[in-house]
Amino acid sequence: MTPGTSSFADFLGLQAPDLLPSRRAVPAGDAGDLAPHGTTIVAATFAGGVVMAGDRRATMGNIIAQRDIQKVFPADEFSVVGIAGTAGLAVEMVRLFQTELEHYEKIEGTTLSMDGKANRLAALIRANLGLAMQGLAVVPLFAGYDLAADQGRIFSYDVTGGRYEETAFHSVGSGSLFARGSLKKLYREDLDAEGAVTAVIQALYDAADDDSATGGPDITRRIFPVVHVITPDGGSRMPDEQVSAIADRMLASRMQRPDGPAAPLT
Repeated sequence: MTPGTSSFADFLGLQAPDLLPSRRAVPAGDAGDLAPHGTTIVAATFAGGVVMAGDRRATMGNIIAQRDIQKVFPADEFSVVGIAGTAGLAVEMVRLFQTELEHYEKIEGTTLSMDGKANRLAALIRANLGLAMQGLAVVPLFAGYDLAADQGRIFSYDVTGGRYEETAFHSVGSGSLFARGSLKKLYREDLDAEGAVTAVIQALYDAADDDSATGGPDITRRIFPVVHVITPDGGSRMPDEQVSAIADRMLASRMQRPDGPAAPLT
């Protein structure tokens, strides 16, 4: 390390800048339709933590580019990041973010605070602004358990790196409007972990019902959303068997009521 390299990204920028996603030149024009895009990510807090789920579809224009893409990744032991936007750049950004957090922990001997993680991710997004202006935008959703505050927290971003803390739940991606509308009716503060997972899977289903770029549960191929649960004990990906069981119960109920559970009027 040399003076002025307070982070791994700074060090990489000095030693091998071509490895940074934001330093790669692309031809002039709109490149947004040239690469697969990830879509809807949903997160919700519950009394003991936070959950995040993402659908599995990637699109390239009007084409389904991939049916089983992973869009939700652990950032470190107590946080998770979901990607929406240009898939290739988003995955590279996540890997760099994971390395940044691991680098900080090794140098300082302690994990970065929740606010510090959210700020560092904002800086990485801001560095990608040039590519975002050419249609290669990355807009992640970040969530984790804040040990100091003893609660789950959710952060959203814009393409300029603006950071916004969300309350209770949030969604990003092309189906986010429909997913948030669903969660407004389904979310309750007394949800447990399984209830929160059920709510976000319901929200992804509603998003897929109205947004062609969002993929719902694929029963024939047994492809279900990727779900991560973070608590004070750490985070982990929910096994596919558990996710499929919850999704199967939801789909069975949708056979009786296709639009999903009804919320009380008052």
